[in-house]
Amino acid sequence: MLAPAFKPGSDPERTPDGAAAGRVASDVAAVDALEAADDQATEARRRRGPFRPRKLVPARARATMRAPIWAFQLTDAAVAVALAGLAWTVTSPVDPLQAPVGAVLPFVMAAGVLLWALRALDLYRFGHAENLTRHLLRLSAVFALTGLTALAGVTLLGRGSTAPQGVTLWYLLAFASLYLLHVWWWTSMARWRRSGRLTPNIVVVGATENAEKFIAAALATKEVAVLGIFDDRIGRAPSSIAGVPVLGDINALLDHKIVPYVDKIVIAVTSTAQARVRQLVEKLRVLPNEITLFVDVEDDSARAAAVSRLADTPVAHISGAPQQERRAAVKRAQDLVIGALALVLSAPVMALVALAIRLDSPGPILFRQRRHGFNNEEIVVWKFRSMRAEDSDPRARRQVRIGDDRVTRVGRFIRRTSLDELPQILNVLTGEMSLVGPRPHAIGMMTGDAESARLVAEYAHRHRMKPGMTGWAAVNGSRGPVDTPELVRRRVALDIEYIERQSFWFDMQILAMTIPCLLGDRLAPR
Repeated sequence: MLAPAFKPGSDPERTPDGAAAGRVASDVAAVDALEAADDQATEARRRRGPFRPRKLVPARARATMRAPIWAFQLTDAAVAVALAGLAWTVTSPVDPLQAPVGAVLPFVMAAGVLLWALRALDLYRFGHAENLTRHLLRLSAVFALTGLTALAGVTLLGRGSTAPQGVTLWYLLAFASLYLLHVWWWTSMARWRRSGRLTPNIVVVGATENAEKFIAAALATKEVAVLGIFDDRIGRAPSSIAGVPVLGDINALLDHKIVPYVDKIVIAVTSTAQARVRQLVEKLRVLPNEITLFVDVEDDSARAAAVSRLADTPVAHISGAPQQERRAAVKRAQDLVIGALALVLSAPVMALVALAIRLDSPGPILFRQRRHGFNNEEIVVWKFRSMRAEDSDPRARRQVRIGDDRVTRVGRFIRRTSLDELPQILNVLTGEMSLVGPRPHAIGMMTGDAESARLVAEYAHRHRMKPGMTGWAAVNGSRGPVDTPELVRRRVALDIEYIERQSFWFDMQILAMTIPCLLGDRLAPR
C-alpha cells in the first residue's frame, strides 16, 4: 500500500516546495518499484509455464513415491486375510486346520477373487483423469464379482456348516474396510500428484510443430509435466510454445540446473530429419536422463496414448536407463532394512571414532561435501573428518594420495579402514544414496589438470542410479583417487557394468565382498 502524500487535515499547498517534491518523488519511486515487481512476477510465471509445480521434486524422490502402490496392494491383501480370520473366529468354534474343506473353501474362493479382481480392474492404477466416484464404482464391481463367487462357494460347498454366516460377515467387513482404505489411497495419490511427486517431468528438445502437438496432448491428459523446451536452432525458436518457455539451446540443457528434476528428455524433431535426430542424440547421450523420440502422429488419440505411455510406440526409447519400478522398490527396501540394522550395529563404533577425532585435532567431527547423486542431482554427503580442518578440500581439487600430509593421525586409520564413510548410512536412509552403487564423486573433482567429468563421454551415465557406500568398482580395486584418465575410464566402465547387472542378489554379493576386500587391500590410498 502506498503512503499518503500528506497527513489528514494538513494543506498540501502550504508544504514547503522541497518536501512536497520529495514526497512526490518517493511516491513515483514506490509505484515504479511495484510495477517492476509485478513485471518480474509476470516474467517468472511465464518462465515457469503451465506445468511446473511450485516446488520441484528430484527425480529420485519421485521414483520412491511409486512404492506406495505395492504398499496399497499388500495392505488390502493383509486386511482381507485378517478379516477372514476374524469372521471365522466369530462364527465357527472349529480350528480352520481341522474344519472340513467345504467350510473353508468359500473363504479362500471369495478372498482370492477379491484380490485378483482388484488388480484385474486396475484399482491400483489411480489414473490422473479418474475421479473418486469412478474409482469407487469400479470397486463396487469388484465386490459384486466377489459376492457372486462367495454365494456360489457357499451354495456348492458350505451347506451344513457355519460357512454362510462366516462368509457373509467377512464380506460385509471387507466391503466397508476396503471402501474406506481406497478413499484414503485415492486421496493420498491425488495429494502427491498435486505436489508433483507422481507426475513425470519432461523437457522437450526441438521448438517444432511436433513439440506443439506433444504439449497440447500433455495439457489435455495432464499425465506429464513439460518443464521447458530446448532447441538446437535457438535463433529460430519462439520464446514459448503453448505457454511452455524455451529455456535455451542444447548446450544450456547439458549444464542446466533443471536436469536433476527431469525424468525424460523427449526429442520432438520431425522423425524424417534423421541427421538432425542423430546429432541431438549424440549431444544428449552424455546426460543420465532417459531420452525418447516423439514420433509424429496425426491422430489426437494416438498422441494422448503416446503421452500416457512415454516408453512405447509412438514414443520410442533411444538412450538412458528406463525406470524399472519393481527393481527400484526392492532396492529401496533393501537399503532401509540393512541400513537401519547397520546404523544400530555401528553406533558404538561411530561414537568412538567421533571421540578420537575430537581429541586428535581441532575442528568439526563431520566433513560434508557436495557430490553428484542420481540424475546429476547435487547432494551433501557426510563423512568423518580425516584431514586437518584448515586443509579441507570440499571440491576435491587435490585428491588424497599415500602419505598425504593433510591427513591427521586418526584420519589415516579411519581412511585405511573406511570407517570415515560410516556417516553415509544417514544418506542411505534419507534416500540420497544407496548401500550399493557407483561411488559419489565430488562436484568439480579434478584428475590432474582436467575435470574428471570431462575425460569420459559416458561419465554421467554412472548417475543413472543412486550413488552407493560401496560398489562393483570398489570391490574390483577401483578405490581411492582416480588421478589419471585411464583410472577414470576404468571406474566409469565398472560403474556402467554394475548398472546393467544390478539386482537384489548382485547387491548382496557386493556387500558380502566389501569387508574382506577392504581388509585385504592395505595399499590403496583412501
